[in-house]
Amino acid sequence: VAPQRCSSAVSCAGQESSIAMTVSIHPTAIVDPKVNLGENVEIGPYCVIGADVTLGDRVRLMSHVVIDGHTTLGADCEVHPFAVLGHPPQHTRYAGEASTLEIGHHCVIREHVTMHPGTAIDSMTTRVGSHGLFLVASHVAHDCVVGDHVIFANNASLGGHAKIGNHVMMGGFATVQQWCRVGDHAMVASQTAVDSDVIPFAIAVGNRACLTGINVIGLSRRGFGEETVASLRRLYREVFRGTGVFRDRLAAARAAYEGNEEASRIFDFIDAAGRNGVCQAAGPQGT
Repeated sequence: VAPQRCSSAVSCAGQESSIAMTVSIHPTAIVDPKVNLGENVEIGPYCVIGADVTLGDRVRLMSHVVIDGHTTLGADCEVHPFAVLGHPPQHTRYAGEASTLEIGHHCVIREHVTMHPGTAIDSMTTRVGSHGLFLVASHVAHDCVVGDHVIFANNASLGGHAKIGNHVMMGGFATVQQWCRVGDHAMVASQTAVDSDVIPFAIAVGNRACLTGINVIGLSRRGFGEETVASLRRLYREVFRGTGVFRDRLAAARAAYEGNEEASRIFDFIDAAGRNGVCQAAGPQGT
């Protein structure tokens, strides 16, 4: 059955609506007349879209997509079958508050992905950045903050309140515990369980996660120079692979790398560590 074109004042069901003139809605889709849709939105077969949803220009929902709650999807997002966005968070203290889920622009959300809004015990908002790629069955829990240009491989999952930086790569079946952070340009390997904060630029591996080095390949692909990468590797060895007390190694590194932009980002990240502490290397020796 061919999709229907809807006017700016009338929905496909003939009710008052804010649907834009160039929206394409398949006849089998159920779209609340109060929904706010941008220009050139495409809603495929059997999608269900709630009243408080906002879809930006050129958003494309393939089929069987469910979007509910106070959910916003930015322009040029692409959502594949059976993704569920904005349904109530999986938390026993959620009491139906009108919390939000905000997703940036140019995100690709593949099959069976779930993303939940925030709760009153935190910021009431879950925020997902732009240019993200979320592969099959990945999950963003309540009150999370996810940066730009991230990649979540199949079944990668975040617990509530997690904070994920820009350009982070989450491997398949990787998990991040509640309240943990993963810094910019870090990589979490497949099947890794993160239960403490992963510093920017690093690689975390294992159950439980340990640092194994700097994300050299990822940084090179993003244009970081050889000198910058070499400096980060030296810093990593001195702080996370050296001998003595971590506090003393960190203090020495602060003095040695004063004025180094990337080092400052790592130091600031460590300074902001919360209840879970900072992920450490597996042992004092190595490269």
